[in-house]
Amino acid sequence: MRALLIALIFAATGVMNAVGAAAQQAADGVAPEVGGFDRASASAPVEADDWMIVTAHTLASRAGARVLGQGGSAADAMIAAQLVLGLVEPQSSGLGGGAFLVWWDAKKRALTTLDGRETAPQGATPLLFQNDAGQPMDFFDAVVGGRSVGVPGTPMLLDEVHARWGRLGWADLFTEAQEHAERGFEVSPRMAASIAANADTLERFAATRAYFLPGGRALQAGDLLRNPAYAQTLATFAAEGAAPFYTGDIARQVIGAVQGAPGNPGTLSLLDMALYTVKERAAVCATYRSHDVCGMGPPSSGALAVGQTLGALEAYDLAALGPAAPEAWRLIGDASRLAFADRGRYVADPDFVPVPTEGMLEPAYLAERGALLQGDSALSDVQPGSPDFDHALIWADDRSIELPSTSHISIVDRYGNALSMTTTIENAFGSRLMASGFLLNNELTDFSFASVEAGVPIANAAAPGKRPRSSMAPTIVLKDGAPRLVIGSPGGSRIIPFVANSIVAHLDWGMDAQAITAMPHLVNRFGTYDIEAGTDAEALAAPLEAMGYDTDVGALNSGLHAIAIGERLTGGADPRREGLAIGE
Repeated sequence: MRALLIALIFAATGVMNAVGAAAQQAADGVAPEVGGFDRASASAPVEADDWMIVTAHTLASRAGARVLGQGGSAADAMIAAQLVLGLVEPQSSGLGGGAFLVWWDAKKRALTTLDGRETAPQGATPLLFQNDAGQPMDFFDAVVGGRSVGVPGTPMLLDEVHARWGRLGWADLFTEAQEHAERGFEVSPRMAASIAANADTLERFAATRAYFLPGGRALQAGDLLRNPAYAQTLATFAAEGAAPFYTGDIARQVIGAVQGAPGNPGTLSLLDMALYTVKERAAVCATYRSHDVCGMGPPSSGALAVGQTLGALEAYDLAALGPAAPEAWRLIGDASRLAFADRGRYVADPDFVPVPTEGMLEPAYLAERGALLQGDSALSDVQPGSPDFDHALIWADDRSIELPSTSHISIVDRYGNALSMTTTIENAFGSRLMASGFLLNNELTDFSFASVEAGVPIANAAAPGKRPRSSMAPTIVLKDGAPRLVIGSPGGSRIIPFVANSIVAHLDWGMDAQAITAMPHLVNRFGTYDIEAGTDAEALAAPLEAMGYDTDVGALNSGLHAIAIGERLTGGADPRREGLAIGE
């Protein structure tokens, strides 16, 4: 079985022209919740010498590639790509959401991470998502409407990134997004499937209904869609920067939509908008196979949980086991479970809650956690550990719900700078509210719906101005002080194992940038092993069950985008989405 699985994995990365691959993906693409993916659409990695960009949509990749080709930086290219993504993939990210960004500065040889996460309004309390009886609300009762909307961080993040690292003129980065908004773009198969799957909630609000369900008919793949309101917003953004989103007309439109949402209004105010800031935070790094795996720290749990997973695996020879061995996936799955146990108890916004970041990644602690993986069967009981910390560790386990959506951008520019950014409006179509041509996030539902458990407080409970915990894991892997892999993914809390598994595949199993994005998914967060339907990973279900796991075979929504940096740049776009790697 091992030889067959390895053959299938690597056959999936047979040579195909990058543009042809993207066309095939667009033709075959469906919303992840509808089914699996066509493995034949996975191509060989795209190769380049000077620069590369990988995003989840062809039009966004082309916008960024135009900027890179004109001498722009990775920061410039990201801005151009994100503005397009917010138009052509609105169910995943946009100006009404937030993002985490990891930046490698080639000249300074240093990492910077920027937190563009949304913040809770001043009216938020730990009871935000509880009903009158003090019980957690049903998820979609909380999501749909103004209650779930936090202050968007993406506009200010784009402004900040350009001020720090931009090389081209600000207004020049808006060209493609403005043209597509004014002239129209073709609705993709994935967007159409997402609209169909969410039509019952999209029809709740007039502006959203008119845009996605014109005349009562859900948009279909191939329909030409214009967004003049978004074009006007872009014109304002290009001329005035981010200020109108936080203190001007756009801010007032956002507040009007949130406070006026019928049935489920929110408390977001102009004061909340005006108080927002993007925060620079220290990068969080863990060592694995003599590499430094670096990413975004709290309020993201991504870098911590990826680092903890890999740290617990350090003592085990995964290379010898290979990707087809059930024993390899037992080790990976239970290492992931241990990381999720710590994540659920300790990780929250560090401006509000002390987080034992250093203790959670301390080598002796990870070796102690890794020793729990000895044996030949699934761990019967997984509990949070007790990392070293100078504060009390008296917290209850979190109860938040994270459903997959989101998008990811990976870029390397001709100057050697690298950028990894995961960007989101949280659930597909966010709160379902629109303002100024873009959707508003439902990011506040990443807070725990319960605020205490048996009288013990939960770290990730809502509070005024607090940023909800995230699973986003934009990652740059370094070797000898230089970047070697730029990677990230959407996928809700599964983002963490998607990224960790891909790093294992690259460093232990020698898979290239395209192979690690196309690799079948096996994910374990809380005990049940999720196995990707329609892939050769299904052959591992029976062996994993024999080890003591429950298994669940179904569609798993990733959007891994990777660039490996060696003698040349090699890039891979996840065949489950409609993305494209472009390089020169």
